[in-house]
Amino acid sequence: MTQSRAVTWTLSGFGDEIDPDPAVQVAVLKALGASHIEVRSAWGTNVVDLSDDQLSTLAALLAKQGMQASAVASPIGKVDVSLDPELEVQRLRRIIRVAHALGTPNIRVFSFFRGEGVPVESTRDDVMLRMRLLADEAEREGVLLLHENEKDIYGDTPERVLDLVESVGSAALRLAWDSANFVQVGVAHPHDDGYAMLRPYLDYLQVKDAVAATGAVVPAGEGDGQVLETLTALRDDGYTGFASLEPHLDEAHALGGFSGPAAFGQAARAFSGLLSGIGVGTK
Repeated sequence: MTQSRAVTWTLSGFGDEIDPDPAVQVAVLKALGASHIEVRSAWGTNVVDLSDDQLSTLAALLAKQGMQASAVASPIGKVDVSLDPELEVQRLRRIIRVAHALGTPNIRVFSFFRGEGVPVESTRDDVMLRMRLLADEAEREGVLLLHENEKDIYGDTPERVLDLVESVGSAALRLAWDSANFVQVGVAHPHDDGYAMLRPYLDYLQVKDAVAATGAVVPAGEGDGQVLETLTALRDDGYTGFASLEPHLDEAHALGGFSGPAAFGQAARAFSGLLSGIGVGTK
């Protein structure tokens, strides 16, 4: 396809998938051509627990290296929905402090786990109440919550993600798209089954893929997540936002994952190959 004008997206990545040390994170991301970093942890400390001194040191490091934060990858909403709603509001306030210090309005959030055997439908009202409280806080502070379709939370299928964002109805709650997570909860064709309904609310792209038969995470384009179809549709829709690498190629767990520099580079090259094939550049 011949493009009438250049299409360029902003490349970012989860720095702590590379190394615990943010200096190493930044060096590898810059070598891969990224201008931004998604911050989930630094020196092995999750963003919600960073001290003021750690936060100041991190902000100074990023500024010195000319690296900006695309988002704060917070753990907000990765807790059981039965807990006191105010606990997550308090944690969000700490995360907002991090976002302000790093100069980004974007904060990744989730829509709550539930106990074993608890039907997802029975948690809907509790989830909506909590997400509304979080959105209220975000509106007051001028930040944007980006809901990720994580496995085993309320918003893990396209239909429930749509229910969530439309029911909360806040301009401060938008969506981050993760093809791999959809595959891992049994969404057979993420692009076909969810893209059109969610695109009006989609502001951020997280890049990873997964194999439906095993759930294994693989580089973009090597699984069943219809990543190429999604990238092509985003290009055609005029998307100009972030594309954040979250490879999970070495290990994955409830609060994140890890790849290491070599596997992270492998994921970056796979993604770059897909973009090159559809005429999209990165900066």
